[in-house]
Amino acid sequence: MSNDDLSAGSVGTVIRPGDSEWESARRFHSGIGSPAAVIRAATVDDVRGALRYATAERLDIMIRGGGHSAWGGVPGGLTLDISALDDIEVEGTRVRVGGGAQWGSVAHALAERGLGISSGDTASVGVGGLTLGGGIGWMVRAWGLASDQLVGAQLVTARGDVVEATDSSHPELLWALRGGGGNFGVVTRFDFEAHPLDGVVHAVYGIEGDARPIIRVLRDLMADAPRGLTVTYMDVPAMDPSAPAGASITAVWIGTDEEAARRALAPLAGAPGVTEREFGVQEYPDVLLEAPEFDPEQPMPGFVGGNTLLPVLDDEAIERLVSFREQHPASVAFLRSLGGAYGDVAQDDSAFPARDGTWFAMAGAFDVPGMLDDATRAQVIAEWDAIEAKGSGVYGNFTVSTDAAFAERMYPPATMARLAAVKREWDPGNVFCRNHNVKPGPNGHAG
Repeated sequence: MSNDDLSAGSVGTVIRPGDSEWESARRFHSGIGSPAAVIRAATVDDVRGALRYATAERLDIMIRGGGHSAWGGVPGGLTLDISALDDIEVEGTRVRVGGGAQWGSVAHALAERGLGISSGDTASVGVGGLTLGGGIGWMVRAWGLASDQLVGAQLVTARGDVVEATDSSHPELLWALRGGGGNFGVVTRFDFEAHPLDGVVHAVYGIEGDARPIIRVLRDLMADAPRGLTVTYMDVPAMDPSAPAGASITAVWIGTDEEAARRALAPLAGAPGVTEREFGVQEYPDVLLEAPEFDPEQPMPGFVGGNTLLPVLDDEAIERLVSFREQHPASVAFLRSLGGAYGDVAQDDSAFPARDGTWFAMAGAFDVPGMLDDATRAQVIAEWDAIEAKGSGVYGNFTVSTDAAFAERMYPPATMARLAAVKREWDPGNVFCRNHNVKPGPNGHAG
């Protein structure tokens, strides 16, 4: 591929194998990719030119936003890097964010104005991928998903057209962008409606002994907790300083009223085996974690397990999650409270699945070479399948699967059919297929 081969006009910086920047351009947060070429786009016109070229040459396109993704290692095709599109504009409570921005930068820009948006837990996560996949953040019970706060988007289609999607201009396209992933084009700008936020109360509790009764206390507490409170339970092996080994519960309370937060969390704080580690007011950006650094030269360990959105966190689900972690030393178990504003959105009002979910659950064993033999791997899969069977949907942002059929597990049939109809209108050639792919269906039905 040479610059002379590219369509006329702006396309950004084209980087090919053998170029001086090739090794750095093809690296992503946890590995080294092998695309046919990388284009770094600095403007919307660059994106348009790159897409025109890719479609003319019948190249698959993998979009790299500003954060981390499992898709960087998918070989072949064209990697379109839009991380330079990271502008953040705030007018009142309306926030316009470039498709390559990271959530940490957005959180800081909003905190300066006393505002917030519910986003991910990690500062370096990309706005684009997180939002298009839904986005379960610390304010999910008060404000819903990141995608629920999306009121508009600028999208470049496979044909290179620039489209402004709103509820009035292209409502079905915006519906699909609220949880349907990167199937419909390159989103170069996200428009959000932010919320007043003067700070948060952040609390961390350690857990000693059997976690089962403590999780039951947490479940019962959250059944009628104020919407401003969101909690997670996590049990991990030693990985990095941001996630010390052992079980813990983290809580975020919207606002700076420490006494109100203590009252809400009192049943948990007083439970046997629970010890307070941290409690106090913080700026919301300071709550966001930093992603661990990986050596791209070393292959990432596999992850055998998955996630699910549970309508009910019953005693059986708790038992299965805790037992999973106990039986596999190199494993992780995770719970995040949902409900509230998350459940206020009708299932048909966005593409995100399982609005009946009250808890998000995740568990998996790390598949380091020599650690999981075939029998153990089969056991782990069976144990996870029993947990996932209790859920009503899967959260695509928390899976590293690049299986082309995985989207069928993520979306219920009616949602998939509707997404396929939108796909057929905006990307009939399935140019954007390096994702949890929705195939364009004839006459709006999944193909």
